[in-house]
Amino acid sequence: MIAETRLSEIVALWKEDKKQYVKRSTFAAYTLLIENHILPVFGETTLVEEQDVQTFVFRKLNEGLSHKTIKDILIVLKMILRFGVKNQMMEYRQIDIKFPTERDNHSIDILSRSHQKQIMEYIQSHFTFKNLGIYICLSAGMRIGEICALTWDDLDVENGIIHVQKTIQRIYIVGESRKHTEVILDTPKTKNSIREIPMTKDLLKMLRPIKKIVNGCFYVLTNEPTPTEPRTYRNYYKQFMQSLGLPSMKFHGLRHSFATRCIESKCDYKTVSVLLGHSNISTTLNLYVHPNLEQKKKCMEQMSRLLR
Repeated sequence: MIAETRLSEIVALWKEDKKQYVKRSTFAAYTLLIENHILPVFGETTLVEEQDVQTFVFRKLNEGLSHKTIKDILIVLKMILRFGVKNQMMEYRQIDIKFPTERDNHSIDILSRSHQKQIMEYIQSHFTFKNLGIYICLSAGMRIGEICALTWDDLDVENGIIHVQKTIQRIYIVGESRKHTEVILDTPKTKNSIREIPMTKDLLKMLRPIKKIVNGCFYVLTNEPTPTEPRTYRNYYKQFMQSLGLPSMKFHGLRHSFATRCIESKCDYKTVSVLLGHSNISTTLNLYVHPNLEQKKKCMEQMSRLLR
């Protein structure tokens, strides 16, 4: 006989178990989804049916949540349900959820070539450590947390390599009495994110003289033993773009711009994927590779030539 246990009790046991196996940032993300979305709806239930979850999905879509966020919530919910079934705290129920067709939206923020050139030339003549971070991002496609965590020792000017091996992020901690946030230094997003990125000649030229006089343990953006956090650096970047009279664009758009320039330069997709630290090449293809009409015509001509 399977005991009827409330989902909130199963969640508490699942969290204790899960905490041992995942990164602190991942655990914090799970906890936030549970507290904000799963417990308010399913916390008091002892049996979660497919129809209940389908109704929940439609409600969340109406509230304006993205497909991705809702799918993330469902991943956590299903992990909890499997844990409950495995430990005989609830009955097994097959749950297959359908989403309304999502219109593909491939528009991503990128700089025009002229704006990118303007920024890079400005930084070359107006050097500051914070500006250097923007230049590195445009030259290497790094994420904001990776840039914030970069120390001078990570920049190997002898071999012209940037070693990406850590990230800084602010995570939400849901404690017994209160919710708060903490800034943590951690390993990057996935194992593929730990990577080596060759420096461009221009970046190397900028870094060589600086490297002779800086402390290797200091952080690049502050040139001090303490780093700046992504939220603070985002604010700096926003003001930087305004000061140059450029259109506002998320910081992540610098990474998108780097990737787009690589694709435009005919770099092979696998190499671009590795440079970006994507966990698989399909992420790169879906984000950046959208053949235009000219490329489609060229492809058709090549194919028909083969048949002649």
